[in-house]
Amino acid sequence: MKRILKDFSVKDFIMITIGIFLVAFGLEYFHIPNNIAAGGVSGLAIIINSFLSMIPVGAIILVLNLILFAVAFVTVGGGFGAKTLYASFGLSVIMWVMETFFTPGVLTDDLFINAAVGTFVIGIGMSMVFNYGASTGGTDILAKILHKYIHMDIGKALLVVDFVIGLTSIATFGITAGLYALLAIVINGTLIDRLILGFNTSKELMIISKKEQEIIKFIIEELDKSCTVLNGYGGYTSEDIQVLYVILSRREYIRLKGFIKEIDPRAFISVNEVHEVLGEGFIDIKL
Repeated sequence: MKRILKDFSVKDFIMITIGIFLVAFGLEYFHIPNNIAAGGVSGLAIIINSFLSMIPVGAIILVLNLILFAVAFVTVGGGFGAKTLYASFGLSVIMWVMETFFTPGVLTDDLFINAAVGTFVIGIGMSMVFNYGASTGGTDILAKILHKYIHMDIGKALLVVDFVIGLTSIATFGITAGLYALLAIVINGTLIDRLILGFNTSKELMIISKKEQEIIKFIIEELDKSCTVLNGYGGYTSEDIQVLYVILSRREYIRLKGFIKEIDPRAFISVNEVHEVLGEGFIDIKL
């Protein structure tokens, strides 16, 4: 148990909880009341609920996840951490609380607004869950099974599973709701990718300056970061030079750029945007 929980910090718990709350809110107040089955186990649960209306969608998601996790342990050996287990079953619990005590209903009759706002809220929630090393299980498990037995790429397998659910929703709820569900699947995947990239974006700098020692001191003492010093050779000047390599957050980059501008306006700075940085001072590589 200690090994399972060792990387599950209080911050992870809080952020994943907020994430699954947003997913539950988007489902309960926008997608479920309007029969928008936008892929995933939640979409499948919405379809099943249309035939078994006496069973809440949250309860159906819980049962489906239990079945999928059991199948996964038999077929692909599990490999799901505490964060994924918490996010998967926590989502069902939050949905049950909403359905039991708050009686979710239609907030607006506009199907487009329900599809768009619901997808946006769910996308933000899912991005938070993914960004903190968790998953809500569901079709991720089916994708792993397809990957193992028919060697399909996991990303493609996820898309196939979600589109099958989306096409099933057309047969169940009609062409309008079904097409909105298919559109929501595409937008949700794109939105999650962009939000995750946005969360993790950093600045990668290559700096050439005659004041390199002052810049190194500023990076270490003022920004509490380190940098790598590379030995170079100036093609134009034919002189040995030192190139500083450092990765900073956007806020830190602005501070460093202002400092360099003050002490060496003739410095050369190359800036690239990187979308994921693992290691000390950034995201723990163990996640």
